[in-house]
Amino acid sequence: MAQIAKINQIKPNPKNPRTIKDERFEKLKKSIQDFPDMLNKRPLVCFTDTDGKFVVLGGNMRLKAAKDLGLKELPIILADEWTEEQKAEFLIKDNVGFGEWDWNELNTDWDTEQLNEWGLDVPDFAIMPSEDELIGEEKNKPPTMKITFENPEQLQKAEIDIQELLDRKYKGAYFSVSAGEL
Repeated sequence: MAQIAKINQIKPNPKNPRTIKDERFEKLKKSIQDFPDMLNKRPLVCFTDTDGKFVVLGGNMRLKAAKDLGLKELPIILADEWTEEQKAEFLIKDNVGFGEWDWNELNTDWDTEQLNEWGLDVPDFAIMPSEDELIGEEKNKPPTMKITFENPEQLQKAEIDIQELLDRKYKGAYFSVSAGEL
């Protein structure tokens, strides 16, 4: 059962491995401003520390956005009965996205501008050619994807993530990397 807590009684979890910044943080704040009742339907999950403060297990980014917006109270659900292992497990599992988006469905039946406003990073469907648009020898080439990174560090991290994803979900798929303009 949710209860209302003063925001100055709630503190972020120092062990939270997730971050949010820049455009995505602004989208989260806008989301809270546009639909504040969502916080009531999805309260922060917290535990009480030895100082009597509430430490966030689920909702660290919402707490950060709420503080930035100047909110004074937030709904919370307490998980004081959980073991340390359960708290750590929840901290990670609450942030794992198991599902995948059906981009065809979203492109067909949803307003992509609105989806972007709601915080979903939607690919630009306008620049993606359909199979019918591909001509000549292009039709016989395997499908490819181009990703552009802001800096070499992003590319290095992505290489590891992409390889793990390919190994796990797309047997036989491979990728190659080039730096700079081709």
